[in-house]
Amino acid sequence: MLKAIIVEDEYLAREELAYLVKTYSNINVVTSFADGLEAFKYLQQNQVDVVFLDINIPSIDGMLLARNIHQSAQPPLIVFTTAYKEFAVDAFELEAFDYLLKPINESRVQRLLTKLEDHATPKNPAESSALSKPKTINLMHQGRIRVTGIEHIRYAVAHEKSTLVYTPDGEFSVPYTISELMDKLPQPPFFRCHRSYCVNLTCIEEIIPWMNSTYMLKLTKSEEKIPVSRSNLKDFRSMMNL
Repeated sequence: MLKAIIVEDEYLAREELAYLVKTYSNINVVTSFADGLEAFKYLQQNQVDVVFLDINIPSIDGMLLARNIHQSAQPPLIVFTTAYKEFAVDAFELEAFDYLLKPINESRVQRLLTKLEDHATPKNPAESSALSKPKTINLMHQGRIRVTGIEHIRYAVAHEKSTLVYTPDGEFSVPYTISELMDKLPQPPFFRCHRSYCVNLTCIEEIIPWMNSTYMLKLTKSEEKIPVSRSNLKDFRSMMNL
């Protein structure tokens, strides 16, 4: 059974979240705190699996507390709770497991709790290699987070220090490099076809011969052409049986 703590200075919000966790999961909320410093002292002496963490709390704000938690040898999963969606980028940078926007939506909490328990479910050795990567990824659009199944990612493009990610629902972003994105995706079906591009091989509709013996890739239901660089040709041909 997963063990969790809640760090939230508003009594009613703390009680509501504790009730929802108890009602919709087997996660055990072992204690709760209204103060960031008290929570930090507790975590120095006790190991938990999940921290539900409000960002605006006394003594140590949630972001600073999360940074300290992140430095521990076995950091718990962090789920931020806040009324301010502008903190979403910071939550991404701290590799938060998820982000709940207040007022908390009950069905959203149910989905989150299921995801937490699925994440913690032990996998047998035969499954572990195939399931070592997460099944979902948090994509950002206009300050909001979209929890997206990785199979919906069609391709991604490097964009300065972030990466643009394209799904059937449009353009999203993640606040890390395309190399860091590739570390989070299963390979295959995802392939780094170019310094600035990665592509979901299952979405390729047509492979078009291009200059210098390279290729351009046309994806299904898209006019976008994705380049394959010369340095990646050998691996691409092998993966596509060319």
